[in-house]
Amino acid sequence: MKNLLRTDAEGTVRRLLRDAPVVAVLGARQVGKTTLARYIGATWRGPVAHFDLEDPRDLARLDDAMFTLADCRGLVVLDEIQRRPDLFTVLRVLADRRPIRCRFLVLGSAAPTLLRQSAESLAGRIAYFELRPFTLRDVGVGVLTRRWVRGGFPRAFLARTDGDSAKWRLNFVRTYLEQDLPQLGVSTSGATMRRLWEMLANTHGGVLNTSELAR
Repeated sequence: MKNLLRTDAEGTVRRLLRDAPVVAVLGARQVGKTTLARYIGATWRGPVAHFDLEDPRDLARLDDAMFTLADCRGLVVLDEIQRRPDLFTVLRVLADRRPIRCRFLVLGSAAPTLLRQSAESLAGRIAYFELRPFTLRDVGVGVLTRRWVRGGFPRAFLARTDGDSAKWRLNFVRTYLEQDLPQLGVSTSGATMRRLWEMLANTHGGVLNTSELAR
C-alpha cells in the first residue's frame, strides 16, 4: 500500500498554516486527525506544543489559557477543541499579535456549534480543513476490495483481520450513535437511529422511498 502518510492532506494543512494563524482540522473521531497533527509537528521547523483536551493534566495547564499559550512559539496543537470552545476567544487575541509568534492547529469534530463558535470568534483568522477517511488515492487501487469491505477509517482498514475490522466498526457505530450524535444536537435515541441506519443500509443501491422508511 502506498501513501498512508496522507501527503496530500499534510501538504494542504501546511499551506494553510503558512497563510492563517489558526487552522482547524475537522473530522469524525478516529479518522486520523491526531496522527496527522503529530506527523506535521514531528517535521515542524521550530518548537511544538501539544495539548490534549481529554487529558486532565493538559486541561489543568490551560486553566489560565492566556498565561499558558502567550509564551508559546512555533506550532501549538490543541486536540479535541470542542471540549473547550472558550479557547477561541483566547486564540483571537493571540492570533492578532504582530509579529505572529506561533501558529495554532486545532483539531475537533465538524459539529455545527463548533463551526459557528470558531467562525464568530476567529473571523478572518482561521482556515478549515476536513479530514476524511482513506480514499483510493491514499491506499492505491490495488486494495480496492479491502477498502470497499472495511471502509476507510484507519483502524478498520489497517486491522489485522477482517474480523478485527468488523469488531472495530461495530464499536465505532455504537459510540457514534450513543455519544457523538447527541453532542451534535440529535435527540433521537441510539436504538431508533440504529434501526434507521440499518434500513438505509438495506436500500443501498436502490431507489430511496422515504414514505416506506417512515412507516
